[in-house]
Amino acid sequence: MTTDTRRIALVTGATRGLGLETVRQLAAEGLHVLLAGRDHTRAVAAAVPFQAEGLSVEAIALDVTSPVSIRKAAQDVADKFGRLDVLVNNAGVFLDDFGLSPSQQSLRTWRETFETNLFGVIATTQAFLPLLRAAPAARIVNLSSVLGSLAAHTDPSSEVFDIKMPAYGASKSALNAWTVHLAHELRDTPIKVNAVHPGSVKTDMNARGELDVRTGARTSVEMALLGADGPSGGFHHLGEVLPW
Repeated sequence: MTTDTRRIALVTGATRGLGLETVRQLAAEGLHVLLAGRDHTRAVAAAVPFQAEGLSVEAIALDVTSPVSIRKAAQDVADKFGRLDVLVNNAGVFLDDFGLSPSQQSLRTWRETFETNLFGVIATTQAFLPLLRAAPAARIVNLSSVLGSLAAHTDPSSEVFDIKMPAYGASKSALNAWTVHLAHELRDTPIKVNAVHPGSVKTDMNARGELDVRTGARTSVEMALLGADGPSGGFHHLGEVLPW
């Protein structure tokens, strides 16, 4: 086990897009960042440019839909560091068909979406929670979406009122609920748990996005670096608290 005194952060789904940029920003803040991806070779390739810039980034294999992969990653972190200061649950999928109505989306789409966006987050968090408890004041960041806000979906004046992608949106609503429950469980500890909406970010998963990834990653990084007086159990976007 190393005696590294820097904060150790792990970002899932980090080989591209928002996850990759979150790794960059956390490493720029002086953290040692574990860049997690399903494919270790791709994770290594993604980490190399950061290392060339002098940033402290290390690749790790982690598939949030594989219990074996999750357990191995958690054991690797335990063996090397003995703790985890920041967990950013960034991995996610968007599988809804834009050409279908909510009732027409396939059950397979629902199941595969929840497998990554909810069950994968819960399984990963459960596996790493002992390491997060071992840190002085850990932070858990769950990447959600305003499409998971029931208040926004039922408000005719909301920008998402007419955007109904049910499997993705419901998975994020459930993720928000998980955030609330976990924050309550950990309320008497130094650990803070928050959900974030990155904004409509232009990525491979969202070609219609408006924000750049640098701006999109900002809220995740802000919640990852919260001080002792920061919030827990909230839903955040660029300094604003969003309605559930």
